Amino acid sequence: MMQISDTYNQKHSLFNAMNRFIGAVNNMDQTVMVPSLLRDLPLDMEEKEGVHKSNGAANYFTRRDMHSHYILLKSIRNDIEWGVLQGEDRKKDKLTTMDISRLEDAEGEEDLEKQFHYHLCGLHSVLSKLTRKANILTNRYKEEIGFASWGH
Repeated sequence: MMQISDTYNQKHSLFNAMNRFIGAVNNMDQTVMVPSLLRDLPLDMEEKEGVHKSNGAANYFTRRDMHSHYILLKSIRNDIEWGVLQGEDRKKDKLTTMDISRLEDAEGEEDLEKQFHYHLCGLHSVLSKLTRKANILTNRYKEEIGFASWGH
Protein backbone atom coordinates (compact mmCIF):
# COMPACT_ATOMS: atom_id res chain seq x y z
CA MET A 1 0.00 0.00 0.00
CA MET A 2 1.30 3.46 -0.92
CA GLN A 3 1.83 5.92 1.90
CA ILE A 4 1.23 9.66 1.78
CA SER A 5 4.96 10.42 1.66
CA ASP A 6 5.33 8.06 -1.33
CA THR A 7 2.53 9.87 -3.15
CA TYR A 8 4.19 13.22 -2.40
CA ASN A 9 7.56 11.98 -3.62
CA GLN A 10 6.06 10.49 -6.78
CA LYS A 11 4.34 13.80 -7.51
CA HIS A 12 7.79 15.40 -7.60
CA SER A 13 9.52 12.64 -9.57
CA LEU A 14 11.27 13.38 -12.84
CA PHE A 15 9.14 10.74 -14.54
CA ASN A 16 5.94 12.52 -13.49
CA ALA A 17 7.37 15.91 -14.45
CA MET A 18 8.12 14.55 -17.93
CA ASN A 19 4.63 13.05 -18.17
CA ARG A 20 3.03 16.36 -17.12
CA PHE A 21 5.09 18.18 -19.74
CA ILE A 22 4.30 15.65 -22.49
CA GLY A 23 0.59 15.77 -21.53
CA ALA A 24 0.57 19.58 -21.65
CA VAL A 25 2.27 19.59 -25.06
CA ASN A 26 -0.09 16.90 -26.38
CA ASN A 27 -3.05 18.98 -25.16
CA MET A 28 -1.53 22.06 -26.81
CA ASP A 29 -0.97 20.12 -30.04
CA GLN A 30 -4.57 18.84 -30.09
CA THR A 31 -5.98 22.29 -29.29
CA VAL A 32 -3.96 24.29 -31.81
CA MET A 33 -5.62 23.39 -35.10
CA VAL A 34 -4.04 26.22 -37.12
CA PRO A 35 -0.47 26.81 -35.88
CA SER A 36 0.08 29.66 -38.36
CA LEU A 37 -2.41 31.75 -36.32
CA LEU A 38 0.24 31.83 -33.59
CA ARG A 39 2.69 33.87 -35.65
CA ASP A 40 3.52 37.34 -34.26
CA LEU A 41 1.42 36.76 -31.13
CA PRO A 42 3.29 37.18 -27.83
CA LEU A 43 2.92 34.28 -25.38
CA ASP A 44 2.32 36.32 -22.23
CA MET A 45 -0.05 39.23 -21.85
CA GLU A 46 2.78 41.29 -20.26
CA GLU A 47 4.74 40.92 -23.49
CA LYS A 48 1.81 42.28 -25.44
CA GLU A 49 2.11 45.45 -23.37
CA GLY A 50 5.89 45.64 -23.89
CA VAL A 51 6.98 44.48 -20.42
CA HIS A 52 10.11 42.32 -20.58
CA LYS A 53 11.73 40.37 -17.78
CA SER A 54 15.37 41.02 -16.93
CA ASN A 55 16.36 37.35 -16.53
CA GLY A 56 18.37 36.06 -19.50
CA ALA A 57 16.28 32.89 -19.84
CA ALA A 58 13.08 34.90 -19.68
CA ASN A 59 14.39 37.21 -22.40
CA TYR A 60 14.99 34.15 -24.60
CA PHE A 61 11.29 33.39 -24.38
CA THR A 62 10.12 37.02 -24.70
CA ARG A 63 11.81 37.40 -28.08
CA ARG A 64 9.73 34.54 -29.43
CA ASP A 65 6.16 34.58 -30.67
CA MET A 66 3.61 31.88 -29.84
CA HIS A 67 4.46 29.98 -33.04
CA SER A 68 8.13 29.75 -32.05
CA HIS A 69 7.12 28.47 -28.60
CA TYR A 70 4.79 25.94 -30.21
CA ILE A 71 7.59 24.55 -32.42
CA LEU A 72 10.12 24.57 -29.53
CA LEU A 73 7.79 22.76 -27.11
CA LYS A 74 6.93 20.09 -29.70
CA SER A 75 10.62 19.61 -30.48
CA ILE A 76 11.50 19.14 -26.80
CA ARG A 77 8.61 16.69 -26.39
CA ASN A 78 9.94 14.68 -29.34
CA ASP A 79 13.44 14.67 -27.85
CA ILE A 80 12.05 13.31 -24.56
CA GLU A 81 9.91 10.67 -26.27
CA TRP A 82 12.35 9.54 -28.95
CA GLY A 83 15.74 10.49 -27.51
CA VAL A 84 18.48 12.78 -28.72
CA LEU A 85 20.97 10.18 -29.89
CA GLN A 86 21.38 11.85 -33.27
CA GLY A 87 22.50 15.08 -31.61
CA GLU A 88 24.87 13.23 -29.27
CA ASP A 89 26.25 11.17 -32.15
CA ARG A 90 26.96 14.36 -34.10
CA LYS A 91 28.82 15.81 -31.11
CA LYS A 92 30.93 12.67 -30.72
CA ASP A 93 31.83 12.74 -34.41
CA LYS A 94 33.36 16.18 -33.89
CA LEU A 95 35.40 15.08 -30.86
CA THR A 96 38.46 12.93 -31.16
CA THR A 97 38.74 9.73 -29.13
CA MET A 98 41.40 11.41 -27.01
CA ASP A 99 39.06 14.35 -26.25
CA ILE A 100 36.28 11.95 -25.18
CA SER A 101 38.56 9.96 -22.85
CA ARG A 102 39.80 13.21 -21.24
CA LEU A 103 36.21 14.35 -20.67
CA GLU A 104 35.24 10.99 -19.17
CA ASP A 105 38.28 11.04 -16.84
CA ALA A 106 37.46 14.57 -15.67
CA GLU A 107 33.85 13.59 -14.99
CA GLY A 108 34.92 10.49 -13.05
CA GLU A 109 36.98 12.55 -10.59
CA GLU A 110 34.02 14.62 -9.44
CA ASP A 111 31.27 13.57 -7.05
CA LEU A 112 28.77 11.88 -9.39
CA GLU A 113 25.97 11.86 -6.84
CA LYS A 114 26.18 15.65 -6.45
CA GLN A 115 26.28 16.07 -10.24
CA PHE A 116 23.26 13.82 -10.62
CA HIS A 117 21.18 15.69 -8.03
CA TYR A 118 22.21 19.07 -9.44
CA HIS A 119 21.16 18.11 -12.97
CA LEU A 120 18.04 16.30 -11.78
CA CYS A 121 16.86 19.41 -9.91
CA GLY A 122 17.68 21.57 -12.92
CA LEU A 123 15.87 19.26 -15.33
CA HIS A 124 12.82 19.12 -13.07
CA SER A 125 12.76 22.92 -12.86
CA VAL A 126 13.09 23.34 -16.63
CA LEU A 127 10.36 20.76 -17.30
CA SER A 128 8.02 22.58 -14.88
CA LYS A 129 8.63 25.89 -16.67
CA LEU A 130 8.14 24.29 -20.11
CA THR A 131 4.92 22.64 -18.93
CA ARG A 132 3.68 26.02 -17.73
CA LYS A 133 4.60 27.57 -21.13
CA ALA A 134 2.68 24.83 -22.99
CA ASN A 135 -0.39 25.43 -20.81
CA ILE A 136 -0.14 29.21 -21.27
CA LEU A 137 0.18 28.80 -25.04
CA THR A 138 -2.86 26.51 -25.16
CA ASN A 139 -4.97 28.97 -23.15
CA ARG A 140 -3.76 32.00 -25.16
CA TYR A 141 -4.64 30.18 -28.41
CA LYS A 142 -8.14 29.53 -27.07
CA GLU A 143 -8.46 33.23 -26.17
CA GLU A 144 -7.25 34.34 -29.61
CA ILE A 145 -9.72 32.15 -31.49
CA GLY A 146 -12.56 33.12 -29.17
CA PHE A 147 -12.97 29.89 -27.25
CA ALA A 148 -11.92 31.17 -23.82
CA SER A 149 -14.81 29.21 -22.31
CA TRP A 150 -13.16 25.87 -23.23
CA GLY A 151 -12.09 23.82 -20.21
CA HIS A 152 -8.63 24.58 -18.81
